[in-house]
Amino acid sequence: MTFQGWILILGFVAILLALTRPVGAWLFALYEGRRTPLHLILGPVERGFYKLSGIDPQAEQGWRRYALHMLLFNVTLMAFTYAVLRLQGVLPGNPQGLAGLSPHLAFNTAVSFTTNTNWQSYGGESTMSNLSQMLGLTIHNFLSAATGIALAFALFRGFARRESASIGNFWADMTRVTLYVLLPISVVYAIFLIASGVPQTMAGVVDVQTLEGARQSILLGPVASQEAIKMLGTNGGGFFNANSAHPFENPTALTNLVQMLSIFVLGFGLTWTFGKAVGNTRQGWAILSAMIILFLAGVFVTYSQEAAGNPVLHHLGVAGSNMEGKEVRFGPAASALFAVVTTAASCGAVNAMHDSFTALGGMIPLFNIQLGEVVIGGVGAGIYGFLLFAILAVFVAGLMVGRTPEYVGKKIESREVKLAVLAIAVLPLMILGLTSLSAVLQAGLAGPLNKGPHGFSEILYAFTSAVGNNGSAFAGLTANTPYYNGLLGIAMWFGRFFVIVPMLAIAGSLAAKRHVPESAGSFPTTGGLWVGLLVGIILILGGLTFLPSLALGPIADHLAMIRGTLS
Repeated sequence: MTFQGWILILGFVAILLALTRPVGAWLFALYEGRRTPLHLILGPVERGFYKLSGIDPQAEQGWRRYALHMLLFNVTLMAFTYAVLRLQGVLPGNPQGLAGLSPHLAFNTAVSFTTNTNWQSYGGESTMSNLSQMLGLTIHNFLSAATGIALAFALFRGFARRESASIGNFWADMTRVTLYVLLPISVVYAIFLIASGVPQTMAGVVDVQTLEGARQSILLGPVASQEAIKMLGTNGGGFFNANSAHPFENPTALTNLVQMLSIFVLGFGLTWTFGKAVGNTRQGWAILSAMIILFLAGVFVTYSQEAAGNPVLHHLGVAGSNMEGKEVRFGPAASALFAVVTTAASCGAVNAMHDSFTALGGMIPLFNIQLGEVVIGGVGAGIYGFLLFAILAVFVAGLMVGRTPEYVGKKIESREVKLAVLAIAVLPLMILGLTSLSAVLQAGLAGPLNKGPHGFSEILYAFTSAVGNNGSAFAGLTANTPYYNGLLGIAMWFGRFFVIVPMLAIAGSLAAKRHVPESAGSFPTTGGLWVGLLVGIILILGGLTFLPSLALGPIADHLAMIRGTLS
């Protein structure tokens, strides 16, 4: 590890902390439905959407109606994307003449982008036409991210409202987030990327002459516009197969830093928004403190392992850090930081190949997803996932002090605890169950290129990434098969919506409760003791569940590597 590497890491966190309050304040204005400076320009557009669709943005919805509208919207979008991908060969905007996708790949991709997972069983530049990238995929990058923030707003209202039967209006929340947050930032962001060298063109291929005199065909396309929302919305699906390791997606150290910042910035801001919504911003800072502790711990382990390098190579006399699968222009520090950022959030974009990390260095990205991606997490999904753990944490605290647990003025009773357990239990059940199935069936065993512990890790990472709606991969797995495309698609759907529906039920239950004033017997939820309890509960409930899989995968792989050194 180097001094410059830690300057990058700590400077990264410092910039985000400086942005937390202004970003959170902007989001809070939208949460409340207040006007912003952008309403002067985009207000007529918002009202036009409501008029065309027949939506009354003032009409409040109960949690069941909110959930139903959200599910119908996402099912419709998924069907639309499936049709675009299947018909790609006969649609315009296809300068390379690419054929339509197979049924199982189209299904996997449609589910992937609908659920904000952006898992890719294909190489973008050799599979997707420009129209498919823009109409079939980029539209999801906006709307799946907006859905996540809208759902976070709904849960915030559950905590903030008193004896209310409603938690907001899904259509109004999603429209405002798209128009006043995601769209304007993405436009400015895309212009910055274009100025930095990222292509934005409808051309498919450009033939050039190399310095050696040979002719080479370079694939281009509308990259910058997709790249901006890919990062800001924690989507992660790359225009090119190499994702953010490709110089056309991430050409410089500056674009690399901005991409990492954009992955986290809305997640940081939403913690402040939550605190403001419940009338105590210290609640938001406490949540953010717990997130940062877990994040920095993960960065330390990953960076130290990648900087230390591979002991097998050291034994052979090749000293230095582990540079396999990394871009020289980024190096170990920026690559390790990016890996932890993209898996702490539900982004999945990569600037280095996680499959080439050291065993313990690759364990942290895997473990981040297995925690439920609540360490900052995806836009909206991170904070509402974290609040599910907070509900269980106050329940444990209530058991210790012998009274009914309370959190931000709401009593946490058996209904909320059961629903939180149900939502959190989806991850281990799906990840461990589908990984076990794939580790014994021939169709599953045909996927990993490596055998032994590392091959198991490739399968484990795939289902962890799918259920956690991350999208990154240990790229040694051959996933473009009917078996993996089908099973991973099911995993992504369960991982997204079987968490969301119980969470909305909790929001509805909390909104109907009356406010309970804090008393001398209340457990404080803003100090160091609360932050420590949160971190502990997340590590226990989110981490210990996966110890068997970790022992079979990364830890066994690390021990095998050590044995290789000793032999």
